[in-house]
Amino acid sequence: MAQAPSTKSHTKAPVPGAQTLERMLYYLKLTREAEARIEQVLYRQGKIVGGVYVGRGQEAIGVGSAIQLFDGDVVLPSHRDFSSFLIRGFSLREIFCNWMARSNGPCHGRDNTLHIGDMSRGVIPIISHLGDTCPVACGVGMVLKWRKRGNVALVHFGEGTSSRGDVHEAMNMAAVMKLPIIFICNNNSYAYSTPTEKQYAVKDLAVRGAAYGMPGVKVDGNDVLAVYSTVEKALRRARSGDGPSFIECKTFRMTGHSAHDAAEYVPRELFAKWKKKDPILRLEKLLLAKKVLNKKQVDDVDADVKKQVDDAVAFAEASPFPEGADTLEGVYCDDGCWWKNTPVE
Repeated sequence: MAQAPSTKSHTKAPVPGAQTLERMLYYLKLTREAEARIEQVLYRQGKIVGGVYVGRGQEAIGVGSAIQLFDGDVVLPSHRDFSSFLIRGFSLREIFCNWMARSNGPCHGRDNTLHIGDMSRGVIPIISHLGDTCPVACGVGMVLKWRKRGNVALVHFGEGTSSRGDVHEAMNMAAVMKLPIIFICNNNSYAYSTPTEKQYAVKDLAVRGAAYGMPGVKVDGNDVLAVYSTVEKALRRARSGDGPSFIECKTFRMTGHSAHDAAEYVPRELFAKWKKKDPILRLEKLLLAKKVLNKKQVDDVDADVKKQVDDAVAFAEASPFPEGADTLEGVYCDDGCWWKNTPVE
């Protein structure tokens, strides 16, 4: 990750260059392949126990936002932002070891899913009660503002979570204190089995931004370039000290709420409609049309992605499970504990 530029020099929205576009496609494909292996293979084989939540169809949101963060920035992903972990430096081996509850995973076999974080990489772990992440983002934003280094916090949540009280309290506090936070709502049209029309009465959640005195913008969440551009503007505003923004990314969950959910409550025509807006195919088609990549290079990316996932799965399966006695370690932050927080400077 690069160093944050000064706010004075960061005044014009950049256009992603070829290298960034290639990185976008790579992370989109890596995320899709890794999550497919977790949801459709390992979980079905009984090698992953518990809930499995993926973001198939909405990968562009995490990629288009996290890919432009700098050292010192902090991201607070939701459970459907797998790409944020990859972009911020978590390896596939770490992630698969965690999913398969191996002792050398970040949670040392005590938990699976993406309940992982690392302050040295600027990632705050997911809180299962997703709305609770937003007040935490305010705390992070207060520290970043106090440090005066131009860093920002980027927090993700779904449209279902957006109706919770703690989210509204956090947005209000962030606006009043002009905290450097980007609130990103991954609006995938269903809060578990509840469609949006059964949840809120406004057409677009983006209008809620103005209610708290911050910009509220809606964007096509299946267009990684649109997400990139919109988030960039919000980042520029936050780095300049002008406070938070709220971005509603319109997308669709191309799967059930979790791996055990067949999503039979979702009309089949919606899947067909949104399949045509697949974020990976859209970017791949664009890069081929603009000759940023040729077909051979795209095929090479696909082969590389599959090879990396194969390697990570094999590594995790060869890794040991934790010993029973290990469950007593790390419960409290004793001297030398491995999960001790980095002191605030």
